[in-house]
Amino acid sequence: MPATTLAIGATGTTGSRTTAQLIAAGHRVKAAGRRATPLPGAEPVRFDWYDPATFGEALDGADRLYLVPPVGDPDPAAVMVPFLRQARAAGVRRAVLLGSSAIPRGGPAVGAVHQALPGLFDEWAVLRPSWFMQNFTGTHAHADSIRDHGVIRTAAGNGRVGFVDAEDIAAVAVHALTADRAPDADLVLTGPEALSHEDIAATVAAVTGRDVVHRPMTYEAMRDRLAAAIPLEFATMLAGMDRAIAEGAEDRTTDTVERLTGRPPNPFRLVAERELLVGGRR
Repeated sequence: MPATTLAIGATGTTGSRTTAQLIAAGHRVKAAGRRATPLPGAEPVRFDWYDPATFGEALDGADRLYLVPPVGDPDPAAVMVPFLRQARAAGVRRAVLLGSSAIPRGGPAVGAVHQALPGLFDEWAVLRPSWFMQNFTGTHAHADSIRDHGVIRTAAGNGRVGFVDAEDIAAVAVHALTADRAPDADLVLTGPEALSHEDIAATVAAVTGRDVVHRPMTYEAMRDRLAAAIPLEFATMLAGMDRAIAEGAEDRTTDTVERLTGRPPNPFRLVAERELLVGGRR
C-alpha cells in the first residue's frame, strides 16, 4: 500500500506547498486543518492541536507526518508530544517537524518538540529554516506593512538573514518525507545569500516601483508593539529573535537545499518577482 502523509497545517505557508508538491509527485496526502479545507488531490480531514478528539481520524491510514506547530503557543510540546505518542502507537513511522533556525534542539517552544522527536520515531527530520521570504510577500505583518505603508519595522538593525523561499522548504520536506532513508537529523535551511532588511526593502522597491524602507526599532519598542496584538511571552520571544539577528545570529547560508533537492535555493529577487508582480506587471 502506498505511503500516506498526514500534513498538519496543510493550508499554511509551508504546509500548502508541501501538500501540493507531494501530490504533484504522486504521493497520497491527508490535508489536516481546523476546517478540513478541500485541497486539489488531497483528502481533507479536520484536525485541531487543542482537540484530541480529532487525532484518531486524522491519523487513520497515515504512516508519515508533516508537523507544523500551533502558531503563537509558547509551549507547543504540551499538546504536540501527546499527539506524537498517539501517532507512533497508531503506526506512523516517519515524522518531519517544521522548526526554526533560531531555536536549537532543547531550546524554548518548538525546541522541546525537537528534543522529543528522535526518541519517538526511528525515522525523522527537523527542518530549521531561516526566516521566510514570504514574510515580505504574503500575509505576514511585514508584508501588510509594506503594502499599507511602504515600511518594514524590525529590531534587527543591520543584521543579515539567510531568508529562504517557502517553496524550497517544501521541497526539502518532500525529500525528508519520501526518500528511501529519512535524514534523521536537523536541517538548517537558508536561501543563497544573507540579506539585511535594508536589502529586502531595496529589492521590493526595485521590483514593485514603490518606495519601501526599513525603519529600525529598539528591542523594547518592538516587544511592546508586538504585545499589543499577541501574548507578551510570545512577543518577547519574537523581539528577542530580532535582537539576535542584530547580533549576527542568522548571518549564514547553508548548502542543505541544494544538497537534498539537487538544485540551488531561490534568491529573494526571483521570489519577489514571482509573488509581487501580477501577470508580469507592477
